[in-house]
Amino acid sequence: MPVARPRSEDKRMAILEAATDAIADAGLGASTALIARKAGVAEGTLFRYFASKDELYNALYVHLKQDFCRSMIGKLDTNSDHRENIRHVWNSFIDWGLTKPEANLAVRKLEVSSRITDESEKLVTDIYPELHELCEKCIAPLFRSPQFRAFGDEIFFALAQTTMDFATREPARSDEFKAVGFDTLWRALCDGGCA
Repeated sequence: MPVARPRSEDKRMAILEAATDAIADAGLGASTALIARKAGVAEGTLFRYFASKDELYNALYVHLKQDFCRSMIGKLDTNSDHRENIRHVWNSFIDWGLTKPEANLAVRKLEVSSRITDESEKLVTDIYPELHELCEKCIAPLFRSPQFRAFGDEIFFALAQTTMDFATREPARSDEFKAVGFDTLWRALCDGGCA
């Protein structure tokens, strides 16, 4: 009986990075053959690491969310002023998207798909509970309600993407776009929400 070769974390990461690029370029319809080719592995090897395309997409979603949450949590002080903490979260998210445009595009495509499981969503929320709690405290009650939560999320991401687009076009004005974007975010989603 043949013995299965041990999995390598380097190969797993290469597959996740290849999937990020493939989804950014071709959307969720990107083939596993394309992803494997970009990763420099055989397609069968991809399925040794991820049993299905949906499993790959969920692992990628958690990986990308971990990456940008890690960038936001660094200087966060949950005992500090909520507005300044939310400004830090906003600026960190914009900076992450500007330095990792393919990852930003891939995670946005994954977020709006029906392929991400509730378990993956919960895992992301559980990774940095203090970040989630801060955002929950500062969102206006309307956008915490089940009827408008997804709508509020889409407003946030649309505003963030617009800010990134303008900062990319005019890098010298990046800080200005981030500041105006944050003020707009605060008025639209947060003002009156902080406890």
